[in-house]
Amino acid sequence: MVERWDRIGRTAAYGAAAALVPYLVIKVTWVVGSLLGLLPVGRGFSLGGWLVLNTVTIGMAAAGITLALALVRPWGMRIPGRLVGFVAWVGSGFLVSILPFVAVSALFDSGTGASGGPGSSAGDAAMPGWEAVLLQCSFVGTGIGLAVALPACLWRRRPHALLRPERPRASSESLWPVVTGAVTGLVWLYWAAGGPLGIAHRDERPADWHVLVGVSACWALAASAAVLALLRRRSTRLPYPLLLAVAWLGSGSMFAWSGWRLPATVYVALAHPSDVRYPENVAVAVTLHVTAVLTGAGVIRALVRGGRERASVRDSAGRPAERVGRRS
Repeated sequence: MVERWDRIGRTAAYGAAAALVPYLVIKVTWVVGSLLGLLPVGRGFSLGGWLVLNTVTIGMAAAGITLALALVRPWGMRIPGRLVGFVAWVGSGFLVSILPFVAVSALFDSGTGASGGPGSSAGDAAMPGWEAVLLQCSFVGTGIGLAVALPACLWRRRPHALLRPERPRASSESLWPVVTGAVTGLVWLYWAAGGPLGIAHRDERPADWHVLVGVSACWALAASAAVLALLRRRSTRLPYPLLLAVAWLGSGSMFAWSGWRLPATVYVALAHPSDVRYPENVAVAVTLHVTAVLTGAGVIRALVRGGRERASVRDSAGRPAERVGRRS
């Protein structure tokens, strides 16, 4: 059973890398085409800003492909675990957490083919439909692949991380992300439901915006609930690896997406482009994004620290992680 799960994880890693190739190719064509004057610049961007934005996303796509291969190739074992873990956390926060948005937003798709998914930086309603399809397939394929490959890799490298601690410890240092994550999630949920407070431009809220904010709210609330359950002294019926996965994905979603939206929000606030307006009040949006980034970092710090404590306890007890892993 373990060997079969390992084979599935390795196949998923290769699939995740392959799925992200179309996204990378499309972004390269956008940059080259814009430089040569063959493709239009995205709505609300200057040529320089458009090139910088898409160059960053090219780097992110290349990092995502490298990450997926590092999870399965032997040279990946030589990369420091902290670096692999951080990139995996951010990558899964971007791609895995957005899968519910892709599924739900498809129900609201008007059929114009203009939407390439969040983070696609399409910025132009004239984007061909086939490009939108490829972008969506890249998001979905890579997200599903990482969702399977990451836990398989973690089981190979650090099986003790999936074991429930005997005595969970709650402290003020580990509880504050629960509070800030819940508050941020509730505000986003209020906006997704149509709440007007904190909204500066009520007419700039399409259906996709409501769905995206609602999905972000659900991940923030789920992460807070998962961390609270992990810190409870009383046992819960939910599987421990499931709680870890929800806390991992929810914190990664807050850190990655708010970290991505924060500079964009600041740019719009400072540059005042005539054809781009965000629905949210800028000050409120910036505050929430900063809070989400800090909350995500706080959650992952608590998870990593708990994993180290479990590893030290197992080692001091003279029970190697490989042996203990078979008992979970």
